[in-house]
Amino acid sequence: MARQRKHTQKIQFDDREVITHGVHSHFWHDLYHYAMTSSWPVFFAAFASLFIALNLCFALLYQLGDQSIANLYPQSFLGAFFFSVETLATVGYGDMHPQTMYAHIISTVEIFIGMTGIAMMTGVMFARFSRPQAKIMFTKHPVTYRHEGELVLSIRIANSRMNIISEASARLRLLKVETTKENTRFARIIDLPLKRDQHPMFSLGWNLFHVIDQHSPLYQLNLQQLEQQQARLILSVDGIDETTSQHLRARHIYSWDTLRLNHRYKDISSFDSAMTSHMDYTLFDETEAELAND
Repeated sequence: MARQRKHTQKIQFDDREVITHGVHSHFWHDLYHYAMTSSWPVFFAAFASLFIALNLCFALLYQLGDQSIANLYPQSFLGAFFFSVETLATVGYGDMHPQTMYAHIISTVEIFIGMTGIAMMTGVMFARFSRPQAKIMFTKHPVTYRHEGELVLSIRIANSRMNIISEASARLRLLKVETTKENTRFARIIDLPLKRDQHPMFSLGWNLFHVIDQHSPLYQLNLQQLEQQQARLILSVDGIDETTSQHLRARHIYSWDTLRLNHRYKDISSFDSAMTSHMDYTLFDETEAELAND
């Protein structure tokens, strides 16, 4: 009988789903990572659940004592729960208070946990708010067309904050699955050189170009071949946000079926009668077929 696989995890990488086997997850050892990478609703829901669970546990401990809390109101588990909330938050209204040694010991432990929890929560909240996040818009479809007499692969990006990202740089890579002569499959990553991979002041839009010539791994490839290779394009953008002076990084992955051959992007820039420039980002993802005489 085959050995049973344990510790199965499902991981989502952009549009690709991967299931891993045999990797032990260490949730408590990597709690900070989960706190930083979870969404805000999940983060607050987890914190609220922990807060309620702790107060329920301490309310039960107070109830186990004999008349542990003076002026308990209401005279039930709910009153002990409210007292626990006041103690854990170190509020202390003064109406309800411990009146036995047992209750003082429990409240001391709870206050210590409350103060420690507040400090940790404050640190994580500050780290989440101060973490730099790029607001880079990536077009939905890479395109190929003729540009200045050359066949190019083009990807359009924009800075949705409309501020300046100084010394921006971009790197484009091709990820594809290859089969060796020994019939072994492996993933290969190939750098795709860009005609201009640096931008001194990236604020509005930026069209990236990779020339598809005889030296390009995309030379004479069609969509069917890209599908067989499970090809993906990985685009990474780095730079310094001049507003916060923080380093920014953004990444986007395009699968083979998002590629539009012999298409070009619709122009999003125009000028009015006063020669004022306009940028229409509603056309940001729009493409059109390349004319034969282009």
